[in-house]
Amino acid sequence: MANGKIGVTTENIFPVIKKFLYSDNEIFLRELVSNAVDATRKLQTLNSFGEFKGELGNLDVRVIIDKEAGTLTVVDRGIGMDAADIEKYINQIAFSGAEEFLAKYKDTANSIIGHFGLGFYSAFMVADKVVIRSLSWKEGAEGVEWSCDGSPEYEMHPIEKSDRGTEIILHIDEESKEYLESDRIEGLLKKYCRFLPVPVVFGKKKEWKDGQYVDSDEDNVVNATEPLWTRKPTDLTDDDYLRFYHELMPGREDPLFWIHLNVDYPFTLTGILYFPKVKSNIDIQRNRIQLYCNQVYVTDQVEGVVPEFMTIMQGVIDSPDIPLNVSRSYLQADRQVKKISSYISKKVAEKLDRLYTTDRAEFEKKWDDIRIFIEYGMLTDEKFYESARKFFLLKDVGGKYFSLEDYRKLVEPTQTDKDSTLIYLYTTDPTAQYSYIRQAEEKGYNVLLMNGELDSHFMSLLESKEEKLRFVRVDSDIPERLIAKSDSVATGLSPLQSDILQGIFSARIPEVENANFIVSLENLGESASPATITQNEFMRRMKQMAEQQPGMSGHAFPDSYQLVVNTAQPSVERILSEAEGELKDKLQPVLDEISKLNGEITSSRDPKSREGMTDEAKAAADKEVAEKEAKVASLRDEQSKLLNDYAAGKPAIRQMIDLALLGNGLLKGRDLADFIRRSEEML
Repeated sequence: MANGKIGVTTENIFPVIKKFLYSDNEIFLRELVSNAVDATRKLQTLNSFGEFKGELGNLDVRVIIDKEAGTLTVVDRGIGMDAADIEKYINQIAFSGAEEFLAKYKDTANSIIGHFGLGFYSAFMVADKVVIRSLSWKEGAEGVEWSCDGSPEYEMHPIEKSDRGTEIILHIDEESKEYLESDRIEGLLKKYCRFLPVPVVFGKKKEWKDGQYVDSDEDNVVNATEPLWTRKPTDLTDDDYLRFYHELMPGREDPLFWIHLNVDYPFTLTGILYFPKVKSNIDIQRNRIQLYCNQVYVTDQVEGVVPEFMTIMQGVIDSPDIPLNVSRSYLQADRQVKKISSYISKKVAEKLDRLYTTDRAEFEKKWDDIRIFIEYGMLTDEKFYESARKFFLLKDVGGKYFSLEDYRKLVEPTQTDKDSTLIYLYTTDPTAQYSYIRQAEEKGYNVLLMNGELDSHFMSLLESKEEKLRFVRVDSDIPERLIAKSDSVATGLSPLQSDILQGIFSARIPEVENANFIVSLENLGESASPATITQNEFMRRMKQMAEQQPGMSGHAFPDSYQLVVNTAQPSVERILSEAEGELKDKLQPVLDEISKLNGEITSSRDPKSREGMTDEAKAAADKEVAEKEAKVASLRDEQSKLLNDYAAGKPAIRQMIDLALLGNGLLKGRDLADFIRRSEEML
């Protein structure tokens, strides 16, 4: 019998292991089963080299609960250990046996799992005593038992053991009795070990008998030893991929398509990534890619391994070359991870390009479901943007799809403005903006449908990337100005006429919740509408992007609209003529006085006029300016009252405004009811 201290640099490493080294105590089972599989694979490698000449026999790894004894045991029939091995690999913490083994058999032992160092010691997170019983594969080896109670002291002595391999017996502590429950252990095995390359047995399969489930004679194997991603794509059918997808993601719709990753240089990477149907709520779809290391489950937090935009995909990636911390619970960033991330991004882009090139019609059918994914990628990954530009599609209101190059060629002749800027017209709501779409199409323009969650950001991206390109929503201006072919036509109105027309229309704009209106006057020709509501493209897009910022969803930014009054429309000309006739004599003196006072205020504020003035004189001048400003404000109020009182008795003005609001979906509730009643009275 031998007693001793475990070779550690601190007096007691176990509190460190329990509290800090591992992120979650449940991973102890993953570590122990992985070590057992590791030992089994080592034996298979030795056998393939002819160094082990005995019978391999049954190589299952078994997990056994003895609730009465309070133990959980992991048993394998792998290479086992003798006293020297235990001294070297158990008593000297952090010296990994797999590292040495890999160095010797590096060309054929790529699937060895245990190169993480301290996996065995995770057992002390849930056990107050751990026992190892082992017999080495080496000829003439003697069985050995090692035990430790969670302090640096251990006991080790020889035992009689007839079967090659290792038993790890955990005496579960009082705080961890949940790990003596069959359901809990089976759940963990299915989470962490469901794809290990060696059969893992936990109890017996259940069968229904005499009205209850009872153990059958058949072993309950919890894992699939040859998961789909380890097989050759040429050996697999679509049904195989779909069946595997539904094993990973039960209850979900079939994916749109998938990518089978398989590379062995300059790093080893296998896996299958599926494209689910994605339309919105990107965050809800995250954490659906599972990361494995030689078929051992590690995590579903893979943001460091795959590009951010691909975290909305689903599936599995497996690589022994992704650096993990000692507990395999956190990814560690390094250049290898970046290479893997770039490779995955490249393969996804190649797959999409291949689908687009080989079957454009089928690609278009899938487009609406994958568009948000591709936009997200182009927005966040420069290299993906360059690749995706070839197969990105724009969709118009007629349901036709165009590549970026094809669409540019289509609209360039008709939708280039006087400054040689190409204008892409779009709608976010074909129903609400129908009248604007129809007017644009009547002028020979094409209108895109851009109603996606990321479209406002994506349009800004294209405008920054593509030469002389601008997106303009179809209701952001009057049809004649959406794509300005020449300078605007002057209204020909006098200052008095402009003040009157702007004033009486401003006076009749109803209160619209969360909206501001500015009246502008334009000469749009006799045939154009008398009044039109537009919304500035830049202001609207800035508002949309601001509201999408974290923490801003509850803030209601007012919409800014423009009421464009067509001064050349006969009804507007008639309204102006009548108003001018009635208001000119009352309004002109007020406007003249305002103009006179404003001139005096400007002159008084001229620094030159204040040169040489004493402080008393400056104070007197400032007082006089304040009095004149107050007088101007009073005159403005008088002007507004004259215009408001006049406009209140002219239902035709409100009717024109309401027609414009109605066309923009802004006339609601009582205002809509009043409009209908007024329309009936005018008939």
